[in-house]
Amino acid sequence: MLVTGIMDDGCPYQVQVTGRADRPVVGSARVRALVEQYVGTPVLLGPLGPRRDLDPGDTLAVLALLRRHSRVVEQRA
Repeated sequence: MLVTGIMDDGCPYQVQVTGRADRPVVGSARVRALVEQYVGTPVLLGPLGPRRDLDPGDTLAVLALLRRHSRVVEQRA
């Protein structure tokens, strides 16, 4: 899944969310570090839930984390 967004500080990014635990995102070191920082912490998959611990191989959880910490502009499968 290709995700384009803007970090909270205004920096744009484009990453490929791979669904692989060993390399969850490709394309931005900042986004990769963000994902690594939050591994194992709960994230909401939607505005009201469900809540799931962040697994770097779980594309929905990684996308939810990106939505929480940045403004996702576009996502393509």
